[in-house]
Amino acid sequence: MKKIDWYIVKKFLSTFFFAVMILAVIACVIDYSEKMDDFAEKKAPALAILNYFKNFIPHISALLFPLFVFIATIFFTSKMAYKSEIIAILASGSSFQRFLRPYVIGGAFLCALSLFANHWVVPNANKQRLAFEDKYVHNAKTVSDRNVHLQLSKGLYVYMQSYDYVTNIGNRFTAEKIDGTLLKEKLFADHVSYDSIKKIWHLYNVVIRENNGIHEDLKYLNSLDMKYPFVPKDLLADEDVKEALTTPELNRYIAKEELRGAEGLNFYYVEKHRRTAQPVAGFILTMIGACIASRKIRGGSGLHLALGILISVLYVMLLQFSTTFSTKAGLNPFIAVWIPNILFGGLAYYLYRRQIK
Repeated sequence: MKKIDWYIVKKFLSTFFFAVMILAVIACVIDYSEKMDDFAEKKAPALAILNYFKNFIPHISALLFPLFVFIATIFFTSKMAYKSEIIAILASGSSFQRFLRPYVIGGAFLCALSLFANHWVVPNANKQRLAFEDKYVHNAKTVSDRNVHLQLSKGLYVYMQSYDYVTNIGNRFTAEKIDGTLLKEKLFADHVSYDSIKKIWHLYNVVIRENNGIHEDLKYLNSLDMKYPFVPKDLLADEDVKEALTTPELNRYIAKEELRGAEGLNFYYVEKHRRTAQPVAGFILTMIGACIASRKIRGGSGLHLALGILISVLYVMLLQFSTTFSTKAGLNPFIAVWIPNILFGGLAYYLYRRQIK
């Protein structure tokens, strides 16, 4: 690390963190203006609101990390080019590859920082943020999704038409025990309710059908208590839960939902792969920004920033399209998340080769 490396790295990091601070404050103001009526209506305490925004800042910063990195790179590099500092560096005998070394170091540092934050710090902040929103912003969920099917263990499947969280009553409950292709037992109940103290399910108007070879037995019971490994909240398809799980917790959650035969798991796979792909995107955009803004042009910083914002928008749109294809059309989540990085990585290499000629 030479003095010029430290000079560029300091400019890079200071501009990045300044951009994060400014845009995070703007995002907090906008979010507060949208939710202030909810805060007043539900009488949210001031300390709880401050804690909410403390956890909102990591969320919005991680969400816009590639944009922050790219704009910071474009901004300070364009300023250096406008002041002819880059011309002086290259004229001293340094190659363009050597000039990019501090960008590689700074980009790699921010990439590593974002990786750690995405996998552990941001999910922990989101737990508190989402808990606050559930209490003071969103209306409480009163009814579960309809026609919910769950696989609780190998060979045990349950179905419930719906569950009313206000009355604590579920309708049309069925539990099936299957051995291979043979239905061993099927239990019907008109109504069910959950006892959160004893952690058991109360079943009413129960019919139990047992198959033993060619024999079939039917039992009728007014009520029955059963212990099943699920709770009423498991009947909700809450996609926000993925944001509040660290990566090890997310892996365990995906494994549990796969066992239960849950649908829409691509949302969770996309989130899992995005946490790694997004920091890498920041590094790629750093290289693109350095290659674009290192040339002194007549339009100056304004043209560089406009071009940078355009490329950022294209990246976000491409990521949104690919993830939508994954969640709605079944595209492999890993491919969907990494397609923008592959394409923009190719663009970065093209711009790099063009600059060193």
